[in-house]
This record gives sequence, C-alpha cells and structure tokens, in this order.
Amino acid sequence: MDLPHMRKSWKRRRVQMRPYSDRRDAGRHLARALQLIDIERPVVVALPRGGLPVAIEVASALHAPLDLLVVRKLGVPGQPEVAMGAIAEGSPLIVVTNSDVMQMARVSPVEFEAVCRLETDELHRRSGLYLNGRPRIDLADRNVIVVDDGVATGSTARAALRAVRARKPRSVILALPAGAGDTIQALKKEADRVVCPAVSASFNGVSQFYDDFEQVSDRQVRDALAGLPLWVHSNGAQKTSVQ
Repeated sequence: MDLPHMRKSWKRRRVQMRPYSDRRDAGRHLARALQLIDIERPVVVALPRGGLPVAIEVASALHAPLDLLVVRKLGVPGQPEVAMGAIAEGSPLIVVTNSDVMQMARVSPVEFEAVCRLETDELHRRSGLYLNGRPRIDLADRNVIVVDDGVATGSTARAALRAVRARKPRSVILALPAGAGDTIQALKKEADRVVCPAVSASFNGVSQFYDDFEQVSDRQVRDALAGLPLWVHSNGAQKTSVQ
C-alpha cells in the first residue's frame, strides 16, 4: 500500500470515529440536517454550556432567534457522572428521575433531595449569570428546536423537552449532533421529532464524536451571547427550508 493511499485510508477511519472537529463544526452539520425540514417560525433553545456553540450555528443557518434553557444533571452521590435524574428551569421547576439508577445505586429520598437542592442552586446561579436581564422568548405556538452537543442517558434532554412543552409550543424538535442509539429512540416519545446525524450503537460518551471537546466555561457562554447579532435576540424569525 503506497503512503498517499495510507493517509487517505487513515483519514476516512478518523472521520468515521470522530465526525466533528469541535462544537461549532457539529452545529454546522446539524444545521444542514435541519434545513431539510420545513420549519415555520423556528426558535432555537440552547442547553448551556456545551449546547450553546452548537445552537449558535443552528440559529445562524436558520435565521432563527435563540434562547437558553438551563438544565442540570442530578448525579448519584459519590458517582456524579452517573445520572439519577435531571432538573430544568421552569415554573415550577421540572424534575426528571431515573428510578432504575436510583434503585441500583440505593439512593435514598433524603440523598436525592440533597443533590436536587445543590443543583437547583447551581441552576439559578447559571441562569442569572447567563441571562443577565436578557428577555426570554415566548415559545407559545412556535416550532422550538432544542439543541445540545450530544446525548448519553437522556436525563437532561428529557427534562429540557418537558420544560419546553410546559411553555405551549406548536411543536418541539430535539436536535443533537450525536447520541446513543437506544437513548435517541427513547427520546422520540418526548419530542415531535429527533434530528441526530451521528447515532452510535456502541456508545462510549459524547466526546467520542469530537476532536475537540473541551469544557465550555461560564465566561465563554457570556462572551458568545454578547457577540450574537441583534436578530438572534428578537422574537421574529423567517420560515426556513431547502428548495
């Protein structure tokens, strides 16, 4: 096998394993998938922190306004990476539980409430920091596209979808660059449509789809929001479709 051919072969395998260079690149891929759908008056709702860079690309491509919805995973005590549920901002607060995980980890109601209180405080901190007086977009009778950078167990996505549903949209689309196949299938019961270009049956984490999956900081979220064009902050949006 000659060297140029070896380089091409390696590049193909690398693209298959990690289809996105970073979150902005993932957002551009996701936007192209969404442009194949006829969407009247879309609103893009980002799940910060990681979902915001993806959502900015989607909102830009669809020329849609962008809002935020802060969600927090509820991690098992002592194993915070394992989700036993999630919360999403709303009135009242949206709480989703994973009873199977709670039972397996033997999490008591008292332990669950303690984690929930801590994460609720963090949720309110982030919401105030990110929004900083920014007006919320009315989602009533709008076609809402909920965007994150990927999905593993689906707890935070489920909480977000239920929080958006409570605001009476016309429809809810869950848009993700990548996710676990069984989770994507389960989330179809929560959303009117799920758009996910990269679905894996052998899922080891969202980071497996990215070359660069560095954590997004609070400051990066605020800087990104401050740099958005004015139309992204408005309630008006045009129909987007591919002719």
